[in-house]
Amino acid sequence: MAASRHRLDVDPGRAQPLDLLDAQAIAAALPAALRRRLGLLEVAWQLDSTNSALLRRIEAGLADRSVCLAEQQSAGRGRRGRPWRMPLAGGLALSLYRRFDGALASLAGLSLVAGLAAAETLAACGVAGVGLKWPNDLVARGAKLGGVLVELGGEALGPCHAVIGVGINLRLGTTLAAIGQPAIDLATLGPPPPRNLLAARLIAALERAIDEFAQVGLGPFAARYARLDVLRGQAVQVLHAGGSRPGIARGIDARGALRVAFDEGERAIDSGEVSVRTNR
Repeated sequence: MAASRHRLDVDPGRAQPLDLLDAQAIAAALPAALRRRLGLLEVAWQLDSTNSALLRRIEAGLADRSVCLAEQQSAGRGRRGRPWRMPLAGGLALSLYRRFDGALASLAGLSLVAGLAAAETLAACGVAGVGLKWPNDLVARGAKLGGVLVELGGEALGPCHAVIGVGINLRLGTTLAAIGQPAIDLATLGPPPPRNLLAARLIAALERAIDEFAQVGLGPFAARYARLDVLRGQAVQVLHAGGSRPGIARGIDARGALRVAFDEGERAIDSGEVSVRTNR
């Protein structure tokens, strides 16, 4: 698909250039060694979600390290099946397929590593003030900037696979008001980086981080994660089916679970078990 620029009204009375994705431009911005290792690199005009698009191809023999991006998503998903809204060219929706020889349990913490790679990529692109809210949110100024959705499959003892999806709000315009939770986009923080450059840098960062994670686990990432952890030391409400409990977030443990100090002692909270809200 050739790169092009159009005009799109994202706010009443204000036209903005529409920065379209281009698979060739993204590939050209990747390190040559990584470009040779990648499987599929596809940019779609519209999909239900980039994660779903890759998941549907696994049975047919999808190549390892395949990447899918979309200009629009009609059924983008966040954690617990929550919808993620993205108008045409208003964000970056990117998914990466990876295979692993180890057990599924060895992938605990993968979503934290992916989130860290995304936050550090934004910092490298000049976006300041991006933090990580356990387990999978990118945040800025107390609002959600993006998120990570990791979907696993394969054999319990290996081999297994993961589809790692990253969504980042770039320029949402009036869509921000319809999201239903505090949200922010890169345009609010400053001029967004070009989408093709951001995509290439994010792919490269994810590949580096996931390769390291597959070899040595979560440990080497802990200190970097802690520097961006917006929950650490904060009073939180741990929400579960029976209600909620107040506690103090103490960072992550070796598996990527959230350590929370309750009155009766500290407990590790798994991401599939509860939701966490900061006290306001």
